[in-house]
Amino acid sequence: MALFRIKPAHIRCVVRAGRLVNQSRTRQPFAGGSYVTDGDKRVPKIYTKTGDKGFSSTFTGERRPKEDHIFEALGNTDELSSAIGLAREFCLEKGHTFINQLDKIQCILLDLGSNIATPRSSARESHIKRTKFTAEPIADLEIWIDTFTEELPPLTNFILPSGGKSSAALHLARTVCRRAERSVAPIVRSGEADPDVAKFLNRLSDYLFTLARYTAMKENHQETIYKRPE
Repeated sequence: MALFRIKPAHIRCVVRAGRLVNQSRTRQPFAGGSYVTDGDKRVPKIYTKTGDKGFSSTFTGERRPKEDHIFEALGNTDELSSAIGLAREFCLEKGHTFINQLDKIQCILLDLGSNIATPRSSARESHIKRTKFTAEPIADLEIWIDTFTEELPPLTNFILPSGGKSSAALHLARTVCRRAERSVAPIVRSGEADPDVAKFLNRLSDYLFTLARYTAMKENHQETIYKRPE
């Protein structure tokens, strides 16, 4: 089964772009268990107050209102990662063997957020090179989907989010993924983010749907079939 290739740079990807940009001006990368400033071992405060007036920064340093479509998309992808993290905990309790896939997807979502947080209209070449998002993880998702699908019975009816806690949590993550995709679509169409960002989210929702069904099957839970109310 194919695996994502996680590069060291992935860990530096931006979701809360404004905070990381502001911190990078005074602090060195993570070392020794905490962020440190030059010649200073003290742990800084978590709050920066830079967003108190309703504005935040993109990775390029551009200040935008917090309701800007860039930050809306970043918030949705952050929420998606949290939803996947919750589903992961349910799946971990059941001993599922695909946990590493969920871990890698969460890392990839940081890469995706980094790309969204770097609007091309204000990005330098160094920004674009550092935050480029490629099609490689999309191909990995498709391999995983095909592998799980081979073990599943054919889908002949609409199913409702169900099948146990693990499955239901994965369905919830799928719906958050759809919302993230909708918020990213106009950013990609405008040329401000790489096209593969939207493609990844589209494929990820298919993966989460398939994984939810696979999880229900492995846990011997019955999926609830849609029936027209009488």
